[in-house]
Amino acid sequence: GGKDAFGRSNEIAIVRVPRSLPRFIRISPWRGSKQHQFVSISSVIRSHLSDLFPGREVLEFSQFRVTRHSDLAVDEDEVANLRTALRKGLQSRHFGQSVRLEVSAGCSEFLSDFLLRQFDLSPHALFRVPGPVNLVRLNQLIDLIDTDSMRFERHAPVWPKGIKRGESMLDQVAKQDLMLHHPYESFDPVLELLRDAVDDPRVLAIKQTIYRTGSQPELLRLLRDAVRKGKEVTVVVELKARFDEENNISHTEFLEAAGAQVVYGVVGLKTHAKMMLITRREGRKLVRYAHVSTGNYNAGTARAYTDIGMMTADPDLTADVEQVFLHLASPSRVPKLKKALLAPFTLHKTILKNLDQAAAVAATGKPVRVMCKMNSLTDEPLVRALLRAGAAGAKVDLVVRGACMLPPGVAGVSENIRVVSVIGRFLEHSRVFFFDIDGEQELWVGSADFMNRNMLRRIEFTWPVTDPVLRERVIRECLTMALEDHVDGWQLSSDGRYRSLRAPSGRARKHLEQAASMQTQLMLAYTSGA
Repeated sequence: GGKDAFGRSNEIAIVRVPRSLPRFIRISPWRGSKQHQFVSISSVIRSHLSDLFPGREVLEFSQFRVTRHSDLAVDEDEVANLRTALRKGLQSRHFGQSVRLEVSAGCSEFLSDFLLRQFDLSPHALFRVPGPVNLVRLNQLIDLIDTDSMRFERHAPVWPKGIKRGESMLDQVAKQDLMLHHPYESFDPVLELLRDAVDDPRVLAIKQTIYRTGSQPELLRLLRDAVRKGKEVTVVVELKARFDEENNISHTEFLEAAGAQVVYGVVGLKTHAKMMLITRREGRKLVRYAHVSTGNYNAGTARAYTDIGMMTADPDLTADVEQVFLHLASPSRVPKLKKALLAPFTLHKTILKNLDQAAAVAATGKPVRVMCKMNSLTDEPLVRALLRAGAAGAKVDLVVRGACMLPPGVAGVSENIRVVSVIGRFLEHSRVFFFDIDGEQELWVGSADFMNRNMLRRIEFTWPVTDPVLRERVIRECLTMALEDHVDGWQLSSDGRYRSLRAPSGRARKHLEQAASMQTQLMLAYTSGA
């Protein structure tokens, strides 16, 4: 209320808090107390609003946060230089169309209606948050607490048991497929494989996809060194990897300057597959070696994301990888693959076919088990196929970290379906699909989630694990252990709520119930860049 020094009587004022200021401030504990005490900067501002607006009466106050559409609108068919167009688009990204408004739970309708009008949003886009409107800011508390007992012990990935140090990675892969489970096992063998390829004079060509490499320079230096040693280097760069566009543009310029062939994949389809292919002359033959993965070639996320990678010299699978690279780098026809599944061509159809077969066999009374692990489950045809399989009698267990559109445990609809989300120290990122249909087993591992965009609007690579030992290992480490996780596991109920798989009592149960109410918000925060 009132007027300012210039006689203006505007009713609304927005205080933008500089990003340079900490969101939480440590305060001295009460005498004798060993508790860590913090105050949020929003509380400090709220307590000093009269100092910010002297002579004015502050009637209402609320935090708010606006989420904007983050995709860069660039028509690849219309622009002469996609890289230049994306650079320009990055400068204006923070002015993108508003899609969601979050306000404090106690925000008045007067203020929320004003903000909705300002951002041209409907009431359906308004979310009232009981607590901080940006949960990610809570990460700052980690650096403010110096008590070791409250921190995770430092995690050091182990060197995989089946891989010998100091011995050529190419020679080891030639003998058998090698599986890596990050972050429990080190990412270094992948870099060693590339390093061996760069140093081996018999290696003629290296091909690799880049989606998110982060700021890790070693991989880029190795590719540059390969060019300098006379090898044919082809890199498929996804310039439109959200929030990594600037990094990837810089990588593109670095690799082009070194002399590598850089291609941007297929117009209209993001290249989300994670593949590396090495071609080596061995006598009179050309032998291929490949690394395929559910995660990106990023040593940083390899320490925090759970991903499965496999190094192989299997002739059919490496030939499939070669065909995909040819398709990405030239106007060739859709490749016919021998073993692997490729989105948007065969992956969706094959998974639907498997689920329909599971339903048909289960309906005859024969045993059927389906276990799948993914980041999100939002593709309607796949949701309906899973429901049909479950209704027919198949036992369906799903590990879905984030968004899930399938309601499990609904009487007469999804009684045979169970959904578990694992939210722990590491971000669950591997995608694994297992089918046991009356004793006939198939295990698929790949880069795609059960989402419409992954199945139909991206290049995704999914491969079969046929080795019995490796297959059993993936089932145990990625599926069985997640479904039985009584520490970080949360089971989705038919009412849409997540409940901890722990069996606590008293105060512990109350804390878990409070945590469950924040589960959806936490998932949104964790999945924003996956």
